[in-house]
Amino acid sequence: MADGISSFWGPVTSTIECCEKNYAYSSYIAEFYNTISNIPSILLALIGLINALRQRFEKRFSVLHISNMTLAIGSMLYHATLQRMQQQSDETPMVWEMLLYMYILHSPDWHYRSTMPTFLFLYGAVFAVVHSVIRFGVGFKVHYVILCLLCVPRMYKYYIYTQDVSAKRLAKLYVATLVLGSFCWFCDRVFCKEISRWPINPQGHALWHVFMGFNSYFANTFLMFCRAQQRGWTPKIVHVLGVLPYVKIEKPKTQ
Repeated sequence: MADGISSFWGPVTSTIECCEKNYAYSSYIAEFYNTISNIPSILLALIGLINALRQRFEKRFSVLHISNMTLAIGSMLYHATLQRMQQQSDETPMVWEMLLYMYILHSPDWHYRSTMPTFLFLYGAVFAVVHSVIRFGVGFKVHYVILCLLCVPRMYKYYIYTQDVSAKRLAKLYVATLVLGSFCWFCDRVFCKEISRWPINPQGHALWHVFMGFNSYFANTFLMFCRAQQRGWTPKIVHVLGVLPYVKIEKPKTQ
């Protein structure tokens, strides 16, 4: 989109721009709504992190929530500047996050405990280095979608083996926010010319950020519930102020 005010960060060097007018509100923020729409993701990840630490969940979940925050902050930097380097601070954490999800989903059945995390760590490190040199473009999106699809069968297995109604509702909310967010992202990318002529831009990419913030929170909470069941911690889904769900556990005294 064309610039509105002078640019503090200089010419756009990122390979992707969204359907939002650049520097419309501030010379320091290229895409205002796409930047601030990451705030809910940070707050939700912080809530998840506090719950994981307070109830002494395994460290993997603390790392997962921190990963969500890192991704949201990277996205803020990218949309605020529209610079190639900051674009990597958005895209690389996306891949790291999916590798972490793969570890959490598959680790209970992994026979050699050090092999899987070592492989995933090396894969993430190599990707970060290669991605800093090569502009993948469409290749990045294909790669990311493949990583997401690799998680789907395992996530579905967790769903069908979970009997708790509240936990199943979390999984359904995860799917619903993913579908709604993807729809907003698709419309913003494909129908930008038409949307730009509307009196008000619905900011589809910003809505994608908000939906995906809740999507990550619901996914994390569902996985925490499933893991607590595996460990025999008698988990149950409770709600903050009757609205936001989280997992409450009761560990055996021997643990």
